Amino acid sequence: MARRFRGESHHKVDAKGRVSIPALFRRVIEASDPNWKEGLAPELIIVYGDHRRNYLECYTVEAINEVDDKIDALPRGSKDRKILQRLYHGQSFPTTIDDTGRLVLPAKLRAKIGLENEAFFIAAGDTFQIWNPETYETEEAAETEDWLDAQPDDFDPLILLDAAGRA
Repeated sequence: MARRFRGESHHKVDAKGRVSIPALFRRVIEASDPNWKEGLAPELIIVYGDHRRNYLECYTVEAINEVDDKIDALPRGSKDRKILQRLYHGQSFPTTIDDTGRLVLPAKLRAKIGLENEAFFIAAGDTFQIWNPETYETEEAAETEDWLDAQPDDFDPLILLDAAGRA
């Protein structure tokens, strides 16, 4: 069973682009890196492709290997494979977490999402996202609230899981 990220948090970003990874996220990254052992820096991959993304998607080694396997299963030379390779191989940034639990976000990635002094981290299953906090609040949080407001008063989101089991 894949390891899952849980939770959300805000962290300061310094002038060099260093930001602390939430401690619980670090444990998942370590456990999902087959090469990691005590004393080594755990690896992760930041995907920044897709012009519609207003966030950075961070994959564990296990999670990106799963994506890579699915891309490799597509016919070589197919348009879908070429596009996915560009988005997940070409527009990604392999990196490590230093011994203080920090990640260095290059200026190019910070500029892509307008990240300056603070980053918002939110779990997304076997990945996590890094957002500009203001962008997250105006786009994602607002969209979730709008969706929930459109549901009946007695709506229970867990009902969606019952439908997923039948698919």
